[in-house]
Amino acid sequence: MNLKSLKKAFPYTIPVLLGYLFLGSAFGILLSSKGYGPLWALIMSVTMYAGSGQFVAIGFLTSPFDLINAFVVTLMVNLRHLFYGLSLLERFKAAGKKRFYMMFSLTDETYSLLCGIKAPKEVDKHQFYCSIGFLDHIYWIISCVLGNIIGSTIPFNAKGIDFVMTALFMVIFLDQWKDSKTHIPQFVGIGISVLCLLLIGAENFLLPAMSLILICSGILKRRLEAKLA
Repeated sequence: MNLKSLKKAFPYTIPVLLGYLFLGSAFGILLSSKGYGPLWALIMSVTMYAGSGQFVAIGFLTSPFDLINAFVVTLMVNLRHLFYGLSLLERFKAAGKKRFYMMFSLTDETYSLLCGIKAPKEVDKHQFYCSIGFLDHIYWIISCVLGNIIGSTIPFNAKGIDFVMTALFMVIFLDQWKDSKTHIPQFVGIGISVLCLLLIGAENFLLPAMSLILICSGILKRRLEAKLA
């Protein structure tokens, strides 16, 4: 990354900045309500950098340690990143060493940006895409720490604040729906999720649903590419 690519990437990341100010602050406030200070918010946002995963991790911090449960729940919550990675595999492969950080920084919001914009001609495209991930990561770190400081110094009722993740996913889904040329993947995802929810129940449906969606996506991949070509 360099200053030029960061400057070019910044305007595209402003919506993520505004969103993270609320989402990251919500995480920081919720974390502080459980007795964990700014240093915890900093370490978690730097090393984990997974909004939903970090919200879930708060529950692990405040309950008896269960390694298997933590692994399974974290896998289910973040399994969607596997789909993101598959769709950007070719782009990341050509990015050299930068691909490792680009993979790490691939959040829902960053994925949405990478799918919807093209790099300006005057900058290296891999530098540009990496800069987007880096800026989004910085926004998240600052927002989490800021929210934790606010929550630690100002009395705040954190009840229901974790609903911001659900609201965010709905916004991302609607944005992707509007930009998609075909809605087959969305219908497949919704259909499989509803079917698994009805057959398996709310407690255990997520992992089977994600697995089936992955299989169906692989089967339909070539047909969809041919249709969109």
